[in-house]
Amino acid sequence: MRKNLSNPVPSFFFFLSLKFFFIAMGVAQDTTSIPVNVGVVLDLDDVLYGNIGLSCINMALSDFYASHSDYKTRLVLTTIDSKRDVVGAAAAALDLIQNVEVQAIIGPTSSMQARFVIELGEKAQVPIISFSASCPSLTSIRSPYFFRATQNDSTQVNAIAALVQAFGWRAAVPIYVDNEYGEGIIPYLTDALQAVDARVPYQSVISPSATDDQIVKELYKLMTMQTRVFIVHMNQYLGTRLFAKAKEIGMMSEGYVWIMTDGLTADLLSAPNPSVTDTMQGVLGIKPHVPSTKELKDFRVRWKRKFQQDNPDIIDAELNIYGLWAYDAATALAFAVEKMENFGFQKVNVSSNSSTDLATLGVSLNGPNLLQALSNTSFKGLSGDYLFVDGKLQASAFRIVNVNGNGGRKVGFWTPTKGLVQTLNSTTTKSMNSSSVSSISNVIWPGDNIAAPKGWEIPSNGKKLKIGVPVKDGFSQFVSVTRDPSSNTTTVKGYSIDVFETVVGSLPYALPYEYIPFANPDGGTAGNYDSLVYQVYLQNYDAVVGDTTIVFNRSLYVDFTLPYTESGERVVSNLSRVVLIIWCFVVLILTQSYTASLTSLLTVQRLQPKVTDVNELIKKGEYVGYQEGSFVPGILLELGFDKSKLVMYNSAEECDELFSKGSGNGGIAAAFDEAPYMKLFLSKYCSKYTMIDPTFKTAGFAFVFPKGSPLVPDVSRAILNVTEEDKMKQIADAWFGKESSCPDSSTLISSNSLSLKSFGGLFLIAGIASLSALLIFTVKFVYQERRVLSPDDPRDSMWRRIQNLFIIFNERDLTAHTFKKNEVNDRSGINPPYAGEPSPLANSVHTEFPGDPSSSECDSTPNRQESQEFVIDIDQFNNPFEERRTAFDMACRLQN
Repeated sequence: MRKNLSNPVPSFFFFLSLKFFFIAMGVAQDTTSIPVNVGVVLDLDDVLYGNIGLSCINMALSDFYASHSDYKTRLVLTTIDSKRDVVGAAAAALDLIQNVEVQAIIGPTSSMQARFVIELGEKAQVPIISFSASCPSLTSIRSPYFFRATQNDSTQVNAIAALVQAFGWRAAVPIYVDNEYGEGIIPYLTDALQAVDARVPYQSVISPSATDDQIVKELYKLMTMQTRVFIVHMNQYLGTRLFAKAKEIGMMSEGYVWIMTDGLTADLLSAPNPSVTDTMQGVLGIKPHVPSTKELKDFRVRWKRKFQQDNPDIIDAELNIYGLWAYDAATALAFAVEKMENFGFQKVNVSSNSSTDLATLGVSLNGPNLLQALSNTSFKGLSGDYLFVDGKLQASAFRIVNVNGNGGRKVGFWTPTKGLVQTLNSTTTKSMNSSSVSSISNVIWPGDNIAAPKGWEIPSNGKKLKIGVPVKDGFSQFVSVTRDPSSNTTTVKGYSIDVFETVVGSLPYALPYEYIPFANPDGGTAGNYDSLVYQVYLQNYDAVVGDTTIVFNRSLYVDFTLPYTESGERVVSNLSRVVLIIWCFVVLILTQSYTASLTSLLTVQRLQPKVTDVNELIKKGEYVGYQEGSFVPGILLELGFDKSKLVMYNSAEECDELFSKGSGNGGIAAAFDEAPYMKLFLSKYCSKYTMIDPTFKTAGFAFVFPKGSPLVPDVSRAILNVTEEDKMKQIADAWFGKESSCPDSSTLISSNSLSLKSFGGLFLIAGIASLSALLIFTVKFVYQERRVLSPDDPRDSMWRRIQNLFIIFNERDLTAHTFKKNEVNDRSGINPPYAGEPSPLANSVHTEFPGDPSSSECDSTPNRQESQEFVIDIDQFNNPFEERRTAFDMACRLQN
């Protein structure tokens, strides 16, 4: 019987396992997941964005639901290849919204494709999440349903500008692809460069379909320009060809600077190809910084294995930043969808004869809620902190890399708060953005050079700078242009010309140039100085050399070097300015008390000429002169002069002739000109005229260059070098002669002619009187105290006797009027008590000093017979030591 009984242990496990089976089935039935349709629109033949992006999206959902198995929703992907086409991307999005009724779309790949897809998402209230469309112009669509799950291209321009500023480059040329992606960054890049005082003299635009010959032609054009700093913003295919051709024609050599934007840096350096990186040695690149974490390292290993399994034909693919953004974008969408409940679509009622698919496009019922959920989703992703603010990811740190060997070497970082830094975990916090070269590691530049390029060069094609020079009749000492008709040659000489040639000769490099007179075909001047300067702005001249004055309106469209002549009232340092301000303030206070009375006595007869005030000239309607071609007429009209009262002259001789005629006889009463011209004029006619304080100020003569020209700082430094030597004086003496014997005209005329010289007699009298009094007192004192110098004790040295004399001089003079008065009062009052007599004072004590009246110090009277005691009331004195000393001196005098 027992043999027929079944074994109880297997039966137990059978029923137990059956029980767990039904429990599991019940749980599975209770937790049935809700499928949520999501579209994916990518260029699947693009490895960097399409294949890598799609694999990261799939892995993101697999990892997400493995760790969130209790979530009730599951994203179901429908992927369509856009085939690198704008229309293909739009058609794919339309199909996904209309037929699949997707709740969101991840993609498309490019910014051009994204524009129309965003419009479809706006219409259907379907969020569009792109991890690679970085063009800033997409922001102008202002669609709340567009989420930029990548860095906006405009966020990197400040990092690029910081590099340009750190190395002191004054100009840079963008080279970009001729499409929406390339054009979108240019306005932001230009503004960022201008903010660091760097200009964009030229923009190089290359078509996406450009041939190699067209690329080479554009590169040769760049070689003929001075700028050697290039910022490349284009896709991988075009960028690879650009660098290859640049190396072929010698533009990857010493002196050149190449900077890649983040898109090209990520494309070319995520999976470095030796044949490509060999053409890019020394190039700088910018790319978003991704913190290195254990999760990221583990994911890279898993992704590499999975990608090779799914794509055996793609060799050496490497995970890039776009793959990480695709992973995090899918994760963010999975988080947001879980908060939703209704995933239906509302169909649009349209007539049966509608011929467009857009007319039948439905609207997602849960679109606004999903929009809000995505905006509120934040987590720690593989790419870092993940959070949408106004539909876009926040700017993070950028890594600066230097292409060396077969990859990019890190040289530093840039952050919005710290600027350029070598490490992000630095313990020192900067109070402002750093833009110093020392903030990053050393860079190896093109040509294997470690010295930073200066960013510009004289073109190698032998082109000379076209230097415009003024043509004028008078004041030829500054600039003189003469033409020899027989040989048809032009000679340019003068003080300004010699200064310029000396300055150029001191530059550390050759600067070829040629002078071009600003003249008409007949040889006459082609315009005034304003017109001449404007030719530089019009790019007709590369510079202007001559007696060109620095004035504000000209500085708006050209750059001036430092002045090579003085401006006329010159302050050479900030300390001098401080002293000048303080001095003016002091003089103002001091002169208020006596200027009014002394001016009438000392200054009225010295005013020459009779009119020294501009307002008086205007009020009287006097005629005034100005030099032909000068900017002075505009100033005079602004001051209030009538145009009919302005008389032009061409030379110093003509100006003298006008003065001789007088204002009422076809001449002038005053002439307005710049200080160098006036000094030259006065060197000839100093006995007849004088120069008063300037009515308007200028900065002097300088050389003119285009705005932002890299030559300006070098030429300015050379001017400083020349002016600090004797060369400038030698040039001036050669053209203007030695300094004349004429007195300085600036001291002849002034409405405040009182000076130190004016009071010289008073100062002389006061000085003689003071010195005489001092001398008489010294002789009298030494005579009175001659006993101290007498050799009574042979042991006393002469130095000791002199010291005793000074000690006596330092004592109070008891013969002064104050002490005499006190002495009389004391003697007419209470007599001092003597020995044996009780003190009449209530609180008196007997006090003896070292050097008491009984000592030898009071033995100056030979008839003294015996020592006496002196009793004082110490309560009468506030300072016991000083007052006792005084009382002791008084006692000595009474005793003697």
